[in-house]
Amino acid sequence: MASSARSWRPPPPPLLLLLLWVTGQAAPVAGLGLGSDAELQIERRFVPDECPRTVRSGDFVRYHYVGTFPDGQKFDSSYDRDSTFNVFVGKGQLIAGMDQALVGMCVNERRFVKIPPKLAYGSEGVSGVIPPDSVLHFDVLLMDIWNSEDQVQVHTYFKPPSCPRTIQVSDFVRYHYNGTFLDGTLFDSSHNRMKTYDTYVGIGWLIPGMDKGLLGMCVGEKRIITIPPFLAYGEDGDGKDIPGQASLVFDVALLDLHNPKDGISVENKVVPENCERRSQSGDFLRYHYNGTLLDGTLFDSSYSRNRTFDTYIGQGYVIAGMDEGLLGVCIGEKRRIVVPPHLGYGEDGRGNIPGSAVLVFDIHVIDFHNPSDSISVTSHYKPPDCSVLSKKGDYLKYHYNASLLDGTLLDSTWNLGKTYNIVLGSGQVVLGMDMGLREMCVGEKRTVIIPPHLGYGEAGVDGEVPGSAVLVFDIELLELVAGLPEGYMFIWNDEVSSNLFEEIDKDGNGEVLLEEFSEYIHAQVASGKGKLAPGFDAEMIVKNMFTNQDRNADGKVTAEEFKLKDQEATHDEL
Repeated sequence: MASSARSWRPPPPPLLLLLLWVTGQAAPVAGLGLGSDAELQIERRFVPDECPRTVRSGDFVRYHYVGTFPDGQKFDSSYDRDSTFNVFVGKGQLIAGMDQALVGMCVNERRFVKIPPKLAYGSEGVSGVIPPDSVLHFDVLLMDIWNSEDQVQVHTYFKPPSCPRTIQVSDFVRYHYNGTFLDGTLFDSSHNRMKTYDTYVGIGWLIPGMDKGLLGMCVGEKRIITIPPFLAYGEDGDGKDIPGQASLVFDVALLDLHNPKDGISVENKVVPENCERRSQSGDFLRYHYNGTLLDGTLFDSSYSRNRTFDTYIGQGYVIAGMDEGLLGVCIGEKRRIVVPPHLGYGEDGRGNIPGSAVLVFDIHVIDFHNPSDSISVTSHYKPPDCSVLSKKGDYLKYHYNASLLDGTLLDSTWNLGKTYNIVLGSGQVVLGMDMGLREMCVGEKRTVIIPPHLGYGEAGVDGEVPGSAVLVFDIELLELVAGLPEGYMFIWNDEVSSNLFEEIDKDGNGEVLLEEFSEYIHAQVASGKGKLAPGFDAEMIVKNMFTNQDRNADGKVTAEEFKLKDQEATHDEL
């Protein structure tokens, strides 16, 4: 396909080019049949079904032939030289009979021609080759035809419905082609190499006819480009597969098109009506995508992995075109981002992405956040009396719906028919939820949006919460039991007895066992004189209180060991 021809030496001139016709009046061309030996006789042995053009005087032709005498003796053959006979018709370069016999032929037509002496070499003949007054028989097969006035011919046989852009000078293209001669003989094919032909157009990287024939094509278009030799490889051919003076036919399918000056293009498909925030450099995005080439060939899809693609944007974590194309998106937005190769994977490509390929990404933004984000709290309803607000240590009972930012439901206590119960500030929920439940009153309804670093992080919860997911909780607080002061698991509601140890030691033996201690504490709670921290296992609290008093760990507490909290700062047992 390159424009420069390799060095090539043509074969020796054939006999008919050296020996011109003798003088004399040419007889009219006979039709089918034999007729008189004094007339030119033509038998059309094969005529192709399609014949868009026939030989006219002044045309240049390439043909094969076998020349014989009437007795069948061969005197010349282009096949023996493995080269077609190339000549202008009607310009005196052939014997008169052949000049006439070629007129009206189609490419791939085969003719048997009988030429009388007066239209061949006459009474003189050719010494040592053609006897005087010889009738000559030629079996002719026409391979090629063109005229010096010909231009590139373009026939488009498929054009896609959508054609946003066509090839212009200096564009870079990727296309497949089959290259044939006019007779249909294949000389080259990108399909056989299973690799597109990649080149600039209109700057001399191609033969002139191809440079011209590709202009105006759409991606997905298929066209046939017919090029005369003077706009192809000319008199010398390419020195290998293409002979001199050959017309070329290229069946081309355009796969890709861009210009080195191109930036990305963005087409918004769906933009949510409510878009409180658009993505910025430094944000972390989760999105789904289908990645295709310009001809629609799929090369990658997050949907096929059933997992979003998660990345920072504007910081070089993705190809430059995507880094730019993902800026300014809304959560829930769908857009198409077209990335030229110099902002994609360049000349080398990657994996199943060919070199110099334009990439098309159809994306759906699921969520995004910034590592500096905190939670977002929106209160939808507060009861008239909203004076008692939740705080650390309070025992809360609430309902919630948990979902992703795209509305995908993850969990719901309403569906389970029971509340979720926690002690605020005790680490029983993710930090963002703990923060979102603060300063809330019973009956209040609010929405809490939690970024992943305050939720379930990069790992998520296997099978339940995707990694790096922003979470949305719709919450209704149903019950609040006030907690104890920080550091306490049990407090007195009344004055503490001055004979507290003696009251616990009912048998008066100077030793308190766990059973005695537990019975006493539960009795105080039941009477309202004392209170255990809500939301925790009461037995475990009492056991820990007893263990703290049992200084020597012998399973019993003596009066010397027994102390109240305000008597020892390092313990919080009583």
